[in-house]
Amino acid sequence: KNLSYKDIKSICPEKFYIEACDDGADAVLAIDRVSNEMTLTGKKDVPPSANTRPICGIMGSVRLVAGMYLIVITKKRNVGSLLGHAVWKAVDFDVISYKKTVLHLTEDQTQDNKTFLSMINNVLTTDGFYFCTDYDLTHTLQRLANVSHDFQEMSLLERADQRFVWNGSLLREFLAQPEVLDVPDPVIVMKPCRINGKIFEWILISRRSCFRAGVRYYVRGIDSEGHAANFVETEQIVLYNGGRASFVQTRGSMPFFWSQRPNLKYKPKPLISKNTNHMDGIQRHFDSQVLIYGKQTILNLVNQKGSEKPLEQAFAKMVSGMENGMIKYVAFDFHKECSRMRWDRLNILVDNVAETQDEYSCFLVDTEGKVLSQQKGTFRSNCMDCLDRTNVIQSMLARRSIQSQLQRMGVLHVAQRIEEQADFEKIYKNAWADNANACAKQYAGTGALKTDFTRTGKRTQMGLVMDGVNSAIRYYKNNFSDGFRQDSIDLFLGNYAVYETDGSTPLRIQKDWKFLTLPIIMVVAFSMCIICLLMAGDTWTETLAYVLFWGTAAAVTAAVIVFNGRDFVDAPKLVQKEKMD
Repeated sequence: KNLSYKDIKSICPEKFYIEACDDGADAVLAIDRVSNEMTLTGKKDVPPSANTRPICGIMGSVRLVAGMYLIVITKKRNVGSLLGHAVWKAVDFDVISYKKTVLHLTEDQTQDNKTFLSMINNVLTTDGFYFCTDYDLTHTLQRLANVSHDFQEMSLLERADQRFVWNGSLLREFLAQPEVLDVPDPVIVMKPCRINGKIFEWILISRRSCFRAGVRYYVRGIDSEGHAANFVETEQIVLYNGGRASFVQTRGSMPFFWSQRPNLKYKPKPLISKNTNHMDGIQRHFDSQVLIYGKQTILNLVNQKGSEKPLEQAFAKMVSGMENGMIKYVAFDFHKECSRMRWDRLNILVDNVAETQDEYSCFLVDTEGKVLSQQKGTFRSNCMDCLDRTNVIQSMLARRSIQSQLQRMGVLHVAQRIEEQADFEKIYKNAWADNANACAKQYAGTGALKTDFTRTGKRTQMGLVMDGVNSAIRYYKNNFSDGFRQDSIDLFLGNYAVYETDGSTPLRIQKDWKFLTLPIIMVVAFSMCIICLLMAGDTWTETLAYVLFWGTAAAVTAAVIVFNGRDFVDAPKLVQKEKMD
């Protein structure tokens, strides 16, 4: 029985009791609130006086300053079914302390504990945790079709692709009880569709890696193990009349060592590390990609001029240096090609890689379960953030794939085009735009840009306005709140561990004197400049003198703040040095 499905949690002063609601299930997981020990027992051992409440699953447990906390799913929503297995979205959580009181903490420790709790809740309230109690969401259809019998006998956690198990660290204490585990997933869109009177299921799953996870400007490039920032595996699935098809793409930060730390400038200059072995890192990355996905075609969509140019040149040089026939590199300056609203020019790239896409094919199984084709390679797309430009291109490649899949499955006639199916096109475009928004909110803090093109197939004036609004929000978040978001992710994933015996934590690092003094001076000087303009002196020369004095003071102070921009942004306090370099 899977205890993480329709659980009842009973709370006693000494223990938590977690029992399954499945018919005939008697097993109960008991967690000692003092020793943290976990044992399996029966329902007869649950005290009648226990406070009982329903839960939907266990996310795991985490140690904070006050001790251990149990994280449970308290509300879920069904988003559909995949091959007959119900898929759920976790929509509400509760974080419950093992300790009955925090009176043993000092005032500083209490404040630190509250901050750590708010970090955990910050991640939990980020939209995108999915789970299935009897199906492995972390693997593609093709991977699951090629596994051994021994693999199928494993528990969901043991067999899961650890890249996409976001609560893996939280489950460490539960490893001896694999039946209680949940496996969340980032973005899932499931839609029933109809073409030519034939109903089929269209599913879009984006699995965001928890390796080198983080936020936009604080996590770029790769780590020493070759894990790329903002790596996402996106699988498009079609289910029809017992047959199934799958097309997989990936995205991820340019896989060498580079950074782009926020510094109050709208677009910080990216820097390529001069002290690391880039070839070793990129080799590790693509060795794993080829092993998992087969042949690789890199679609590098960054600008080939300005601050992005050195990154494109470095990436191209490194790929060439690998001399690997399994890897193909294609550079496409998205912004240059599509300047002045020429979005039709994206077809230049799609047409350029069409032959390669046909060679890679897709995973296709007929109604009798016979495998007709396997996907032999993937497109690995990237821009700077691997969000806006990347999603547009991925949606176009996926459309070309589904055109072929639906024809081979007998849904579309040979002469029909997917673009002509108005109802499906609307579902398709909106789902890819929703996918873009979900990935962007997790990495950049706002919805994606350019989604008007994804939704409608053309750029609009309102879309440009919304992009401007989202860009402004991104600027604020990237500079003044992303440090906290990065710390939240690192704490949640176990990259930073809290110990009860710690006398102090990095949270108490004091800001430099400039942090408060200079902004106050700038605000006062700017205010005085405005006052002088509104309350003119006896002569215009006197007024001009005051305005120039206070205006100059405000401008000079602002220049000093921007020059020392890194001292004024919200930087992570818990994150490892490797991530920030």
